[in-house]
Amino acid sequence: MTGGGAESPNPVVGGTESFMAASKAESPAKADKLMEEILDPENLKEALKRVKANKGSAGIDRMTVDLLPAYLQKHWPEIREQLLRGTYKPQPVLRVEIPKPDGGGVRKLGIPVVVDRFLQQAVMQVLQRIWDPTFSEHSYGFRPNRSARQAVAKAQEYLAEGYTWVVDFDLEKFFDRVNHDKLMGLVARRITAKRVLKLIRAFLNAGVMENGLVSAIDEGTPQGGPLSALLSNIMLDELDRELERRGHRFVRYADDSNICVRSQRAGEQVMESITGFITAKLKLKVNSAKSAVARPWERKFLGFSFTMKEPHRRSIAPKSLVRFKDRVRDITRRTRGASMQRIVEDLNVYLRGWYGYFGICQTPSVLVDFDSWIRRKLRCVLWKQWKRGRTRYKELCKRGVNAALAAKTAGNPHGPWRLSHSPGVCVALPNAYFDGLGLFRLALGH
Repeated sequence: MTGGGAESPNPVVGGTESFMAASKAESPAKADKLMEEILDPENLKEALKRVKANKGSAGIDRMTVDLLPAYLQKHWPEIREQLLRGTYKPQPVLRVEIPKPDGGGVRKLGIPVVVDRFLQQAVMQVLQRIWDPTFSEHSYGFRPNRSARQAVAKAQEYLAEGYTWVVDFDLEKFFDRVNHDKLMGLVARRITAKRVLKLIRAFLNAGVMENGLVSAIDEGTPQGGPLSALLSNIMLDELDRELERRGHRFVRYADDSNICVRSQRAGEQVMESITGFITAKLKLKVNSAKSAVARPWERKFLGFSFTMKEPHRRSIAPKSLVRFKDRVRDITRRTRGASMQRIVEDLNVYLRGWYGYFGICQTPSVLVDFDSWIRRKLRCVLWKQWKRGRTRYKELCKRGVNAALAAKTAGNPHGPWRLSHSPGVCVALPNAYFDGLGLFRLALGH
């Protein structure tokens, strides 16, 4: 079956040259310019590159990203013709649930088949070039050359200017509740290409497979497809414009928005009026249980918070700190029995990524404390691996601990965590030992 790629193909010998060559064929005269841009060989080449780089799980057809080039080489002419005729039908997305980082339930993801991910990526790249220059300067999520870190820095600027109250509103199940008619109406304001509009609507209405059963959906943009992020910005751009029209200072990253005001009373008025706008105009719902008018240091924004005292510095939100420790515990627990070098290598992958995001915090003592805590965890790992008192005594002596202290430490009945901070263990496993293994230091950034 072609179109949505319902069957996993046998590998086809060769690269993507013939697939790209097929895309160069002259389009029928009736084909609109926008679809031609989407089917442009360079745009398709970039889309294929992005999908392969992002990897991701297989959809309902179980086709992996590695098989995509060969599949396109064989089936692209027919898929392309379906796109030009406006008859392409995407496959249902695979519905999966993953726990939310804060433990507050699950987040539903929709995984399209890889062929549809490729086509969504191609559409997204063209539409993003059209739309992104027109989006609000207050919007930071899923946009080129914009990031969550920039959004946090902008929120900090407002705080420094005296806007010390925040209207923090949460859109309830935003990606699951986007109204299709409302969204397509916003898209149609800027796009008149009927084939492209029909294709976007087809992606929205593709349905979901959950527990082996396929069901239709009439609302939502399932998280997991390349188009979802852009469509969310298109939907919420109307909110951005309304906030700008009212002269508010605000920051939005996807469906996470903060409006900064000078007083609690002003914040409560804004919360009431904006909730009404979101409900009436966007046909979305504000989650009152997760929304609040509060001080910035009482809330979290994209994993960060701010210190109470001036100057208000960027700090890491408490829940982010908890998640960090849980992840380190998981890594050291899973790798118990592995060599310390291997454990450090696994840790470094996570630590570098975490620091790449949270390294902009302005509370360095937290990073120093984390470094110390991580080393204690690793000392615990080794202490458990040594197991028997005789082995522990030999290891301590071998690492420079005098015999008396080694014997006292090896025979100590206390648990690994307490002993990880004892003089004998610290002499045997000093900071320099972990530096020698290449353990990433958060406080130093390397």
